[in-house]
Amino acid sequence: MTTIEFQAAVFRAPNTPLTVETVSIPATPPPGEVLVRLKASGLCHSDLHVIVGEWDGIPTPTILGHEGAGVVEAVGDGVADLDVGDHVVLTWTPSCGRCRYCVSGRPVLCDKAAEHSANHVSFDGGTRVTSADGESVHSFAGLGTFGEYAMLPRSAAVAVDRTAPFEQSALVGCAVTTGIGAVVNTAAVRPTDTVLVIGCGGVGLNAVQGARLVGSRRIIAADISDQKLEQARAFGAHEVINTTTEDLGERIAQITDGRGVEVAVEAIGLPQTIEAAYGVLARGGRAIVAGQVADGVRVSIDPFVMSDQELSLVGSNYGSSRPDIDFPILVDHYLHRRIDLDSLVTGVIGLDEINDGFEEMKHGKGIRTVVAY
Repeated sequence: MTTIEFQAAVFRAPNTPLTVETVSIPATPPPGEVLVRLKASGLCHSDLHVIVGEWDGIPTPTILGHEGAGVVEAVGDGVADLDVGDHVVLTWTPSCGRCRYCVSGRPVLCDKAAEHSANHVSFDGGTRVTSADGESVHSFAGLGTFGEYAMLPRSAAVAVDRTAPFEQSALVGCAVTTGIGAVVNTAAVRPTDTVLVIGCGGVGLNAVQGARLVGSRRIIAADISDQKLEQARAFGAHEVINTTTEDLGERIAQITDGRGVEVAVEAIGLPQTIEAAYGVLARGGRAIVAGQVADGVRVSIDPFVMSDQELSLVGSNYGSSRPDIDFPILVDHYLHRRIDLDSLVTGVIGLDEINDGFEEMKHGKGIRTVVAY
């Protein structure tokens, strides 16, 4: 069997640097799969959760990374709707198209994705990458975009406009879809709604511009960093709140004349910020949890208030997206300047600089660092 050797950043143990290693992958995909040559991959806080040991159960060795874009290099038998040379954005929730979630329009909850991609293996339960020592190497979320190649189920690769730059379109594979989708799909924000976004990182800033995209009457951003709050203004926030110097509840009451917000998007993944988002809702309001939390985190809410005021606390996985539909639309929004992806990319690095990129993330520097292959 012909194989391709390539470089990848491999996770071998928590709280240790990723190691850039030479690994190999088959040159010919099995039926129903595609081989993609990666061109760009974003660094995401979900990867950092793994690196610092906040998420248990990640097999080793594993190629991390789940936010990527590239070019189709080869297709397996039965793949009729992707061609060699197509530009694709990768999705970490590939769907089978047949389970009850897929057929009801909720492919991010697909049974196959929950069973296999969530366990960092392919749909047949196997791996595709081998280390130089012959070890089977897992691919994070079934993708492993911190490597120059990835082999995926057909539904994990979504063709997009070839004129979009890879560094920007890669972000559609996670942060952009998660943030904008939380507002547009999960919360179904209306123009009459006031929207609060807590946390102005990659997901939060995209939630802000998602609210702007749908014409929300007022957009409020909250964070502990003045720099990130200024970025939120640039992405469309009308009001900003630094929660280190201002009380969130008091400021929301002032801004909304005591009513509260119709929608609050939590984009950090901390129990106190989830509870804060829920606590500033107007009657009938919706708090959307888009942030990813560490294992074992719990929150506390008052169920009487929930029922009495018809409040909702809703999880948002991948922005409740339909990647085959949403990815091309989001890229089209970018190309027609309806959303800003250029400003999200605050650093472009090589694969050998990936550990430095995560160190900067730990210190809150930049919005999105992208590995360019």
